[in-house]
Amino acid sequence: MGKIHELDNILANQIAAGEVIERPASIVKELVENSLDAHSHRVDIIVENSGLDSVRVIDDGDGIAAEDISLAFHRHATSKINSRHDLFKVQTMGFRGEALPSIASVADVTLTTAQAGQKEGTMIHLRGGKELVVKPAGARQGTDIKVTDLFFNTPARLKYLKSPQTELTRITDIINRLALANPAVAFSFTHNGRELFRSAGNNNLQQVVAAIYGVQAGRKMLEISGADDDFKVRGFVSLPELTRASRQYITITINHRYIRNFELTKAIIQGYESKLMVGRYPIAVINIDLDPVLVDVNVHPAKREVRLSKEQQLVELIAETIRKRIAVENLIPDVDADQFIPNDDEVANLDRRLKEASPVYHAAPISAVPVKEKAATEIPTPEADNPAHADALDSEIPAPIVIHHLEDLNTPAMQKFDERYQNEGEVTPFSAPVPIIAEKSVKPTNIELDVHDKQDQQQNRFPDLQYIGQLQGTFLLAQAGDGLYIVDQHAAQERINYEYYRQKIGEASADQQNFLVPLVLNYSTVDAMTINQHLDTLAAVGLELESFGQNSFILRSHPTWFKEGQEEDTAKEMIDWLIKNGKLTIKEFRMKTAIMMSCKRAIKANHHLDEREAKALLKRLPQCENPFNCPHGRPVTVHFNDQDLEKMFKRIQDSHTPYADDFDDHEF
Repeated sequence: MGKIHELDNILANQIAAGEVIERPASIVKELVENSLDAHSHRVDIIVENSGLDSVRVIDDGDGIAAEDISLAFHRHATSKINSRHDLFKVQTMGFRGEALPSIASVADVTLTTAQAGQKEGTMIHLRGGKELVVKPAGARQGTDIKVTDLFFNTPARLKYLKSPQTELTRITDIINRLALANPAVAFSFTHNGRELFRSAGNNNLQQVVAAIYGVQAGRKMLEISGADDDFKVRGFVSLPELTRASRQYITITINHRYIRNFELTKAIIQGYESKLMVGRYPIAVINIDLDPVLVDVNVHPAKREVRLSKEQQLVELIAETIRKRIAVENLIPDVDADQFIPNDDEVANLDRRLKEASPVYHAAPISAVPVKEKAATEIPTPEADNPAHADALDSEIPAPIVIHHLEDLNTPAMQKFDERYQNEGEVTPFSAPVPIIAEKSVKPTNIELDVHDKQDQQQNRFPDLQYIGQLQGTFLLAQAGDGLYIVDQHAAQERINYEYYRQKIGEASADQQNFLVPLVLNYSTVDAMTINQHLDTLAAVGLELESFGQNSFILRSHPTWFKEGQEEDTAKEMIDWLIKNGKLTIKEFRMKTAIMMSCKRAIKANHHLDEREAKALLKRLPQCENPFNCPHGRPVTVHFNDQDLEKMFKRIQDSHTPYADDFDDHEF
């Protein structure tokens, strides 16, 4: 007897369900896509216990004829394609005829439907793929389908489901994508009797974006439009100032079908060129209209992945469309100019410290310098975040004391110098040693290092760099006894900032500073769910959020180490990082947050530093625990030793053995 036999339909459907129906979110996706194919104008999704108890989808679409209702649950039964030619020009969301029989094979399904003009509708009840009841029923036009007792006959599938909160997040994300892809359809989403999302269905995509990501985000979206012979691109992208920590906020649809395509996502980011921060991504919703012949959707069971003809042409169109749209915008953010103007007390205090820095310091007081001139020479970051600015005065070189004769050692200036620096370690933070320059006629004094100085010099891992200049506003040129050093100013200050923030965030101090006005933070439903799961993690680093409405939170206080004027940005950055990496431990969260904050607050490329700021940066760098790499692993400095330089300029050449007949006698 042969071993090969044909599987029965129920078992075949259960096998197919393993590919199509992975979790409750898959059921929502398949049922809502059926509603869209039925030309629905309104779709209501009602979920209980994250879809584990029930999923119900109600629409006002075309409905199903009474004679077709049983056939609709047969495998590969569909009304959307008729021949193999239709498979290569699919214009509907579904076409395989797998969704309904797959769902019915692993759950309890009740469907009630009616078509326009019918006096009554039809109800069908199936459980585990078996048809139990088919009968007439009162119903309005459209379809009402309810799925309960999911995976009751395949309990092994239940153990692979995540927590109810995670499953609800997946459902919410699917509904958000479908709403963004179909702004002309009114969606509503209710979970356990609480409405989580609603769209108007007035074909206004910007309003849907605002409903999902918040009104403020909606106002910062730019409409884009581009076309060529094969593609039409329309949608919205955010201003460069509105970014997120992951690519999950980029939605791409092809003929209003949500898809995932890495090359198209890269094209959106390329359109911003260098206007995005490293590791930051825009919010974007882009629909691509094209001939169905140019796309193959029959690739993945869930139809998320597609194959595109002329993909590179489309990539260039998307990038160029975004590039042109952003180019006409004024991208300078609005800031409070008053925060850069020092008050009278700060000016008087700084004047006093400058005067005390050296007895021969005769520069004009800071109060005499116009505000605009001061701002032009300052790095617009706080002192703790910007060590170059904080210690700039430490590198100030006052007028030298020149010694012509031995009698000059008894001058008042020299006596003040002795009094100020006779004790090691008593130099004030805003003072600098005054150099003594001896003329050639004076015999130099032989000064030997003591034993401790020699040991410190031997143990010093990082050279004592002497500043030379700045290259292209990005690199600092410095020298030491062993050659030339080129320092990446951004990477250097990123390392300095990282060690500062790592220490401050790791302290987990209970000291808090109250906001004058509590900070209200608004997030999308998906983000709010993630935040609610990790309130304890945020509280452990000093951010205690209180729920305030459906997707909003109140922050009444913040850690005292937050820099003045940056409290809101710092809190949002920390929360944003948690949303991106929700599974981080507190230790990892502190480290990742410190890396992110150190990068955003470091000196950027093409930022020209004056000599004092550059010297201060080079002075702080050796004090780091690891001055060799930035937190992302990039090198802070590269080194050219003397021999390398001499080889580059051909001062050292390969040795050759001279032959007598190659040279005249007088050349030796």
